[in-house]
Amino acid sequence: MEAGDGRGGGAEEEEEEQVMSEVHLGCPPRFSGLYVSRFSFSSRPLGPSAGSDGGECSGVREQVAASSSSCGSPDAVTVDEDGDLVLDRRRRNRGRSDHVLTVQHGITSSLRSVGLQVWKAALLLTDFVLHKSFTSSEFNGVTAIEIGAGTGLVGLALARVAKKIFITDRGSDILDNCLANVQLNSSMLKFDEAKACVRELDWKMSWPPPVFKCDSSDPSSKYLWYTSEIEAAEKATTLFAADVIYSDDLTDLFFSIAKKLMSHGAEKVLYLTLEKRYNFSMDELDVVANGYKHFRSFFTVQDESGALDDNSCRPDFVGEQMDLAEVPQYIREYDRGKDLEMWKIMYNPNPE
Repeated sequence: MEAGDGRGGGAEEEEEEQVMSEVHLGCPPRFSGLYVSRFSFSSRPLGPSAGSDGGECSGVREQVAASSSSCGSPDAVTVDEDGDLVLDRRRRNRGRSDHVLTVQHGITSSLRSVGLQVWKAALLLTDFVLHKSFTSSEFNGVTAIEIGAGTGLVGLALARVAKKIFITDRGSDILDNCLANVQLNSSMLKFDEAKACVRELDWKMSWPPPVFKCDSSDPSSKYLWYTSEIEAAEKATTLFAADVIYSDDLTDLFFSIAKKLMSHGAEKVLYLTLEKRYNFSMDELDVVANGYKHFRSFFTVQDESGALDDNSCRPDFVGEQMDLAEVPQYIREYDRGKDLEMWKIMYNPNPE
């Protein structure tokens, strides 16, 4: 997930307005720094009452130091949602069949660093990946790219079955945190860390991206691409993106990079989730979802019969809205609510 330059701003950032994902409502109030949350799931989806607790963080949380560069193996003190100490025996109450996604994240952030938080749309897309991995072989051995990965949650779930997943975003804060999350999960989820490549992908840049050149003076150079990785990425067949639609400018950049990726190499499908956030618009004198109308202008909609809507612009993409009833919830610690959507989007290079 990108916003602005995706980098921490020091004292300047402290003065910026802070935002918080609903997913973090159960986290300790007034906590500063990075935090570790454990999102639990099993091979069977939850029942119809899933998420009935209003989205509060019911899972065990671990408090960690603020420096993401040292969080590959954090020294953690386990606390509950009220900030009280949790003894080890409480952690053993999980069902033995449970799996855990361990995600380091910020509880609040500036708008420029929202990729440090966990958002509902990312949990929905993770549910989709888990459902496919438990009920089919569709993603087995796939090469995929997560665009605007934020905490890398979707890529972590996919790494269990994929051949290669490129977890991409922009800015050292976001990328360092993604790498920490790969390291936190590889052993528990039983995947080779080499399968999950954290790489910088600047939506404003052309494709292919800059190639790696060793530069000891620039720690972020480790997130540059190798030539062989660019070739592998162009052979990718699946793209994922969660909660990257919340401003018109960002949507323009997103579809620009999506077009660059989908017009190179193998045919690709994009799975995108978003949360519609409503505000009053002075232009339309009504309550509208920020950026949603602009988002819909980038693709022609295909219905279940395969028919396309009457879009005179004939954009470069064809989209099909997916029925969320067919995407069971596996992750316990969130409430989907009513404002999430999921889209399957294909590149259409020759619109008629």
